[in-house]
Amino acid sequence: MEKPLVQVEHLYKEFGKETKVLKDINLAINKNEVIAIIGPSGTGKSTLLRCLNYLTIPTKGVITIGEIRVDAQDYHKKDVLELRKHSSMVFQGYHLFKNKTAMENVMEALVTVHKMKKKEAKDIALELLAKVGMLERKDFYPSKLSGGQQQRVGIARALAVNPNVILFDEPTSALDPELVGEVLQTIQQLAKDGTTMILVTHEVRFAREVATRVLFMDEGQIAAQGTPEEILDTPSHPRLKQFLKYVN
Repeated sequence: MEKPLVQVEHLYKEFGKETKVLKDINLAINKNEVIAIIGPSGTGKSTLLRCLNYLTIPTKGVITIGEIRVDAQDYHKKDVLELRKHSSMVFQGYHLFKNKTAMENVMEALVTVHKMKKKEAKDIALELLAKVGMLERKDFYPSKLSGGQQQRVGIARALAVNPNVILFDEPTSALDPELVGEVLQTIQQLAKDGTTMILVTHEVRFAREVATRVLFMDEGQIAAQGTPEEILDTPSHPRLKQFLKYVN
């Protein structure tokens, strides 16, 4: 049986003694899976995502991506840097460099982190901007791009480093409703290409279309998980049923 690409074991995150945000999260994700994480606000969805690449440091637990295993209670900085090389993050607020064009934003990590020659980095950037439908705007700065266009550049940038898994933190929540579709379409295409993805999303309709598995988080725990049909169409968990009433 194939080893999971991403493994989370007994993950906890506490902010001070009182605030327990994640409580004993265990999760295995296989290559080519698309995991959608849904649930009420404040249940630890984004914290879980940020713990996977140590943007937020877990209180305890073990995270493995590919061959890199990091134990929150015994790790070195180089372990975290190695772990981060295996995943990319797409943020809800885009996080593009304002003083760089779309193409330069995609090239940045290739040149500075991966020490790639500019010509090679540029070729990759152009190819990826074409893939997300942004080639014509390669020389535009973020201020001249709509939110949906900035997010698509963010997705191209995440793809550039050829990660094992892409983490999406509510990629459409900062967008006007009419711009949501173009970003979701881009993510849908990545799913068809077999990209392994973990998405925190409020778009239940989208989770149904794109995810291979849906996790429902409540009070810092994975309360239910299964196929989109099991979780979204025939939910059995009482709290999940209640949640879906408000979002469907």
